[in-house]
Amino acid sequence: MQSLGRGARTSSSSSSRDHAARTLALAVLTALLSLPLLAAPPALAAGYRYWSYWDGGGGQWAYAAQGPSTARPADGSVQGFRFAVSKDAAAEAARPRAAADFDAVCSTTPAAPGRKRVAVVVDFGVAADAPAGDAPPQDTPRTACAQLAPEATAAEALAEVAKPLRYNSAALLCAVSGYPKQGCGEQIADAAPPQDNGNGAAESTRQPEATAGKEGKEEEGKEEKDSPWVGPVAGLAVLFGVAGAAVWRSARRRR
Repeated sequence: MQSLGRGARTSSSSSSRDHAARTLALAVLTALLSLPLLAAPPALAAGYRYWSYWDGGGGQWAYAAQGPSTARPADGSVQGFRFAVSKDAAAEAARPRAAADFDAVCSTTPAAPGRKRVAVVVDFGVAADAPAGDAPPQDTPRTACAQLAPEATAAEALAEVAKPLRYNSAALLCAVSGYPKQGCGEQIADAAPPQDNGNGAAESTRQPEATAGKEGKEEEGKEEKDSPWVGPVAGLAVLFGVAGAAVWRSARRRR
């Protein structure tokens, strides 16, 4: 009987060790599978160099829900156009830097029977966003009051005050008043989201090539200090610690 008891205890101890080994192996496998997720760097969102279209209803700029060729602004409305390098999203595109103020633009243009008045704001953007070899026609936004037929579109309002316009085969607005001379909606990999300048108008934060080199070296130094592997390694250590504690508790319960 004593021998039988020792055999039972030995069998139980062996089973406990086997269970502990399986638990540890499972924990290690889970940790290894989690490592790519911990180490994955954040994706860089691409931006585009393009003319964005805005509606100035209520004195606030809002990203237009449709294109200028189909939108039919009402009498007394404000339409804005901004050239910039920014993300193609309402929350992150660069807004026109002038106020969406109908009276400031059209107060000197008298109303006419059977016609509507639409205030148009054209912001050519900043030099840093210009294509290579090109430059904005003016530094500050241009404003004009277009007087049109009631059914006229926003594209017609823009053409009334800022010719020549250029479109591509997909009806995408490529140039206003001949700017830019070439290109249409190019993807820019290093685009950064615009930052608000404190007056409700967003400025592009993309750096000119002249300063990009210096700042790039500074950023490179920061990357060396803040290694992307610090977080993953720490997380992996925590996983192994938890797994080890689980194995120890499992073995102790079976003694």
